[in-house]
Amino acid sequence: MLRKVRIGLACLFFVAITLLFLDFTGVLHLYLGWLAKVQLLPAVLSLNVAVVLFFVVVTLLVGRTYCSVICPFGVMQDIFIWMGGKWKKNRFHYTKGWPLLRVAVLVLFVLLMVLGLNGIAILIAPYSAYGRIATNLFQPIYMWLNNLFAYFAERADSYAFYSVDVWVKSGVTLAVAAVTFVLVGFVSFRWGRVWCNSVCPVGTVLGFLSRFALLKPRIDTSKCNGCGKCARNCKAQCINPVDHTIDASRCVACMDCLDNCRQHAIEFRKGKAAVVNDDSVDASRRKFVVTTAAVGAAMAVQAQEKKVDGGLAALIDKKVPERQVPLKPFGAQSLKNFSSRCTGCQLCVSECPQHVLRPSQKLTTMLQPEMAFDRGYCKPGCTKCSEVCPAGAIKHIDAAAKSAISIGHAITVPQNCLLAQGVECNACSRHCPAAALSVVSDSATGHNRIAVNEARCIGCGACEYYCPVRPFSAIYVEGREAHTTV
Repeated sequence: MLRKVRIGLACLFFVAITLLFLDFTGVLHLYLGWLAKVQLLPAVLSLNVAVVLFFVVVTLLVGRTYCSVICPFGVMQDIFIWMGGKWKKNRFHYTKGWPLLRVAVLVLFVLLMVLGLNGIAILIAPYSAYGRIATNLFQPIYMWLNNLFAYFAERADSYAFYSVDVWVKSGVTLAVAAVTFVLVGFVSFRWGRVWCNSVCPVGTVLGFLSRFALLKPRIDTSKCNGCGKCARNCKAQCINPVDHTIDASRCVACMDCLDNCRQHAIEFRKGKAAVVNDDSVDASRRKFVVTTAAVGAAMAVQAQEKKVDGGLAALIDKKVPERQVPLKPFGAQSLKNFSSRCTGCQLCVSECPQHVLRPSQKLTTMLQPEMAFDRGYCKPGCTKCSEVCPAGAIKHIDAAAKSAISIGHAITVPQNCLLAQGVECNACSRHCPAAALSVVSDSATGHNRIAVNEARCIGCGACEYYCPVRPFSAIYVEGREAHTTV
């Protein structure tokens, strides 16, 4: 019964959070948005003390149920493991694991986060990894199916569906997602939860806590006949049938062993901890896990956000200019604050209705979103990214507060402007929601030019988007390292 309950809850959470990433309308976030906020790493970075304490208490009570129920990356691995079971049964065996590797990866992860290299660290963060997979691999298929339904609905005079553009927002992110999916899928198919128990930093931290869990699977030696079936079916490979012990730090509380033991010798109960001891590793692991918790809390910072107003136009042949300072979403507060908290899960990218956000391809901020205005601009009434961000990298703000924040300022390129060629054009000034642009006469050239009031400019990108010049606009937005108030 415990195993069935666990599988039922895991399926429910997995389907729900997958739909959260697939949805391009933003409707499901109203009901399922909390699922992203209860993921452990985003909760730590956003200083969500209630969520962190909840999972600490749950782990100390019943072990690593987070890994087998809440974490979508863990449940995805279970799906591959189940598929592997159809290929070959009883294929696992007990191993001592790689405790030193776990500690080394955890230390490296913490150091990268402390040094501000989150773009590299989040490559192995479980929630972020699944978010990239769902957004880059699953969502396009979901959107293509939607477009197929829209095609037939239109011919039946129905508006139940509408077509959407399917495009690659970042080749690097797509490649990372594909490699992660194939690699983890293959490892899980063949060797079970090796990734969780040797690479995943969240699994290492929870594994330390689960050693002290009140309830955990325990072997009753008076009933055990030594058949070893439990060990051959343990996806975490943590059951030692010879010594009748279970390494609680690697056990993910899947309850498969309870279901496979015909002698009913394994029970989920209180009692003396039966774990594999490795004194040479335990002390160092305990030390580094404590360090992780302290550093994780120290890394989290407050964020702020805002956005802009404007229209919509389909200009697909623009090129994004090289900006000296990248543009971060309204509410990010500053480049430093944003990069220290963003997990690169791609949820804001998938939910952005204007297609303004896309993953960075720079090494230090890889996979973290940046703003580009070749397909749209940041409209003042839209605060979607701030609503869905689970890590607090983008602070939740309303439309009114958004209009008082400046994330960048417009810069003109006079030689590209149509006004310099004697052509009457005021597309940028006409669409500027902040009224920061104006057309003035230039006595030196005899033509009009665009003047920018930097004190009013908020960096929404409407000017860059609506400029008719191709391939590079005659006006573009340069970001600010620290966002200001107008």
